[in-house]
Amino acid sequence: QVQLVESGGGSVQAGGSLRLACAASGYTGSTKCKAWFRQAPGKERDWVAVLNSGSGRTYYADSVKGRITIAQDNAKNTVYLQMNNLEPSGTAMYYCAAAGDCPRPWQKYVYNYWGQGTQVTVSS
Repeated sequence: QVQLVESGGGSVQAGGSLRLACAASGYTGSTKCKAWFRQAPGKERDWVAVLNSGSGRTYYADSVKGRITIAQDNAKNTVYLQMNNLEPSGTAMYYCAAAGDCPRPWQKYVYNYWGQGTQVTVSS
């Protein structure tokens, strides 16, 4: 089992920055893929960014490219999501997810571990 705990959410004005963190515990060696998803009220949970530590590749949704970076600190078993130049459309609950592998990293179903989420609110 793997446990994921997100932190770092909060309220920020448009144009501001936040860094989210996802601390993993348990059998973390079983999960090559770490991802961030977000869900706004009344909308589907959409992928934001994925890091595949097996291949070293990162993936970003088109809506966030250039403004968001996903990175991992192996010593701390923590994955970060650095978000810059935030827009009001970025207001959502942000979830961390993990999977053993992610052949289609943008799809929710490949992830079998999820955190409880951290709220991000961006005001205009």
